[in-house]
Amino acid sequence: MASGDRKRAGLRPFRFVSHRGVAEAVRLSGRPRVEHPLMVVAFEGWNDAADAASYALTNLAQAWQAVPFAEIDPEEFFDFTEARPELIVVEGLVREITWPTTVFSVAPGPVDIVVARGPEPQLRWRAYCDAFVELALALGAGRVVILGAYLAEVAHSRPVPLAATTSDAALLGPEGVALSRYEGPTGIVGVLGAALAVAGVPTVTIWASVPCYSIPVSAKAALALAEATTRMVGRHADLAELTREALEYERQMDELVGEDETVAAYVARIAHDDAAAVPDGSVEVLTDEIERYLRDEPPG
Repeated sequence: MASGDRKRAGLRPFRFVSHRGVAEAVRLSGRPRVEHPLMVVAFEGWNDAADAASYALTNLAQAWQAVPFAEIDPEEFFDFTEARPELIVVEGLVREITWPTTVFSVAPGPVDIVVARGPEPQLRWRAYCDAFVELALALGAGRVVILGAYLAEVAHSRPVPLAATTSDAALLGPEGVALSRYEGPTGIVGVLGAALAVAGVPTVTIWASVPCYSIPVSAKAALALAEATTRMVGRHADLAELTREALEYERQMDELVGEDETVAAYVARIAHDDAAAVPDGSVEVLTDEIERYLRDEPPG
């Protein structure tokens, strides 16, 4: 990290004290000069339909000018044959290997924020959550907001439905976000949220519903999550560019739907009946149409 970034983030030497031996997994370049920061978290992968959660957090981190200060060592938590590191080459010379890891960044301000983002780990989730929770406790995190997204029978033309799970319903405040009643298989988002709650860290997870016929990156769902997050943490973020991308997303989706009568009929049905079932074979047809659209769409 450049000295200018360290100075702006107010990082100071930080000795991480662990009583359970999990701190070995956490690498720190310093401790942020913040008191009881709020944390915002997102993971790529199973909890991140159409990249909505991770893209929302990427835009928030940029708007808040968050500076990295820590990461969780991926060695014990990833199968590198599945989540492969990336090689960076400049003018034919190897410059860097980027590993899949959770990166923590700090954004001091009127409300101090710590951002945590990375791919969903594949191994030893309980040990991973122990390391994450211990860092949150060491920082004195006042609240944790976790972002997630899932595919659902919703229309792209409608406002993005949001739902929440939380350790304390009072954390939702006047946001009007419905409490989720989902029970069933979960990803690292659900496991980490439960671990934080057990540790006494107030936690709320916000979920966005993404159309099951969506193109790969839903800027509209990302915008809905980002806006809900700014309200929940009480800190403004300039989301003008993401707003423009959300409008472009709707245009692309309109074009996709307009090109095929089967897709158009399906979208019209769910737009008027949220409880409509997916007809036999519709998912396969929709997938084929989306893949064809992406092949034919000129780069923009």
